[in-house]
Amino acid sequence: MKPDQHTPYLIMLLSQDLNSPSGLGRYFPLAKYLVRQNYRVTILALHSNFESEKTRDYWDQGVHVRYVSQMHVQKIDNKTHYFSPIELIKTSLKATNVLIKEAMKESPDLVFVGKPHPMNGLAGLRVVRKKSIPLIVDCDDYEAESNKTGSFWQKPLLRFFENTLPKKADLITTNTYFNKERMQKLGIDEKKIYYLPNGVDTERFQSASVEKLSDLRESLGLGDNKVVAYLGSLNLVNHPVDLLIRSFAEIVPNQENVRLLIVGGGGDLEKLQDLAKELNIEKYVVFTGRVQPNEINAYYQLADVTVDPVNDTLADRGRCPLKIFESWQMGVPVISGDVGDRKLLAGAPTAILLYNPGDEVQLSQLLMKLIQEESQLTVLRSQGFIQVENFTWGKIVKNSEAIFENLVEGKS
Repeated sequence: MKPDQHTPYLIMLLSQDLNSPSGLGRYFPLAKYLVRQNYRVTILALHSNFESEKTRDYWDQGVHVRYVSQMHVQKIDNKTHYFSPIELIKTSLKATNVLIKEAMKESPDLVFVGKPHPMNGLAGLRVVRKKSIPLIVDCDDYEAESNKTGSFWQKPLLRFFENTLPKKADLITTNTYFNKERMQKLGIDEKKIYYLPNGVDTERFQSASVEKLSDLRESLGLGDNKVVAYLGSLNLVNHPVDLLIRSFAEIVPNQENVRLLIVGGGGDLEKLQDLAKELNIEKYVVFTGRVQPNEINAYYQLADVTVDPVNDTLADRGRCPLKIFESWQMGVPVISGDVGDRKLLAGAPTAILLYNPGDEVQLSQLLMKLIQEESQLTVLRSQGFIQVENFTWGKIVKNSEAIFENLVEGKS
């Protein structure tokens, strides 16, 4: 926008907080870099532990963040609590009403719904209709397939919103071509769909000090061993970390100077710890639980290679893993399954070592190969540095500014 023009105002409606993967890795950096492109941005979000959250209204790098109600699950430390059906309905209705109330207080030029969920979706529709402004809906996952649901009605409800809300939008953004094609199959005009990939916030992912890394390595008992790492949610419905643990178990008998570092929390943490014990590799596997977001860069640096474990599911096809870009930025080679957009993201020459999704034998073979061949690690590391230049949030937002500007100008 030119300096003498009206500063456009965008509000984001999120069904999650900024400690969640998408909240922290996609929506906040998108908001931050839009501010640097002369936008005003307010994020109205739900929180995973709302009653205990003391900082509910704050500014961060020019973005106004307000937590307004409890989200559809509760997260405390490493535990995820799923509400009973009655609790879930009450929590969702309250969150929807509060999001509507708070959004109606604003005078935005654009409303951006991050994930087509019922709560933020209904709020977004109400606000744009009352204020006659454009609606953007961001589809960054295949929600009905990637979310854990506890009641028979939840998945159909999610699917209904996921298939219906984009049809009401003036613009749909997707972070995978799989989701873009899915939108087209729903009858949405391709001109209304914009590919907005995930990326990395280079300001957040900076190298930690040598002292910090040394202390962290010692506290985790990693010693001088090679480190294979997984960083992300421990929910098996959408992240088959058990595939990685089983593959890792295959290499331990022949390569004892290696450790598996699993960073993150979630509903299946204990189940995965039990699996490591069952496979008799618990002394080779280190579980950290959830860590502070501002420390995740250091955990990447502890790794010689990171793994994005995937099967060939609709959820996996619809995902654009943040951990790939973050790993590249921190100079760590990546192994992932050849599903969805991953081969496209890898570029040529490839910056990702790809395996057949769900194939634990092939994954274990690739892990062994990388652990033993430093030269290939070096090649992948170098290629990752090159490829990540295409996926920094600063560049992504700058290249995408026109889509937001066109909507604002259409409104006026």
